[in-house]
Amino acid sequence: MTDTWLTVKEVAQYLKLSTDLIYKLAQQGKIPASKVGTAWRFKREKIDQWMDANENRRKRRAAGREEVGRTL
Repeated sequence: MTDTWLTVKEVAQYLKLSTDLIYKLAQQGKIPASKVGTAWRFKREKIDQWMDANENRRKRRAAGREEVGRTL
């Protein structure tokens, strides 16, 4: 399997987000990225895994809120 490396612009287009937000997330270490010189690069597979993990976190938090609501 060949990993595909994406640029900031490509990741922004792929996730339908602004390039400014992608830069911010990369600089804060909140999105999986590698910096080569001054350029950020992203593995598509890691971006997909990151998105899946974030989706799962939101589902767990929502389920937790439902549990709290039932006990009140």
